[in-house]
Amino acid sequence: MAIIIKTEEQIKLIRESCRRLAIVHKELEEMIRPGISTREIDIMGDSLIRKMGGIPNFLHYNGYPASICVSVNDEVVHGIPSKHRILQEGDIVSLDAGMIYKGYHSDEARTHGVGQISPEARKLIDVTRESFFEGIKKAKAGNHLFEISNAIAACVKPYGYGIVRDLVGHGVGTKLHEDPQIPNFAQIKRGPKLRVGMTLAVEPMINIGRADVEWLDDDWTVVTEDGSLSAHYENTILITDGEPEILTKC
Repeated sequence: MAIIIKTEEQIKLIRESCRRLAIVHKELEEMIRPGISTREIDIMGDSLIRKMGGIPNFLHYNGYPASICVSVNDEVVHGIPSKHRILQEGDIVSLDAGMIYKGYHSDEARTHGVGQISPEARKLIDVTRESFFEGIKKAKAGNHLFEISNAIAACVKPYGYGIVRDLVGHGVGTKLHEDPQIPNFAQIKRGPKLRVGMTLAVEPMINIGRADVEWLDDDWTVVTEDGSLSAHYENTILITDGEPEILTKC
């Protein structure tokens, strides 16, 4: 495992990439409403990223055909936008997007309700977000990686939700996915020690039902095996000599 410790200049560029991406996400959030297609969200997201001086880092990544991953209801991640997929009242939709700015990547995901959603769906979204913040309480220099994973898992466990195990968080930098991998489920091995200058994408993916997932025939879209709702919350963070800095935050 080769974890890259970023220099001050690299951190400056990653921070700026993340700042610009956060603005894109905020703009996309305001688009979410019944009747809009997931393709419309993708088109707007691509345009916003480019207007912010960035390049969509998901587009053509290992063949992915869009700039914004738009995942609806039981779709966990990597949903492919389509003009035929129309958001309906009561849906939940996860938007996962990143950009490259001057050679440096950023990564962020949010799950939103479409119109009026059920109390169960709202609770899932809220707990997923809460688990991220519980996790990064442990994201301090000198701690070990497993402390982030275990804190996320401990937050989710009382609700009986399934924590996705097939997909994890990761490092971010000159590549979208760098070491280390960051599981959201409890770990026994301590993993690497956290050091000042690490930039990490922490991203709980939580199912209201079982943890099991499967891939659709498009080879990208990951769905819950039992058809239950799934939520996703992700930020790129920086390990500092104090509290972690959330870089993808307006």
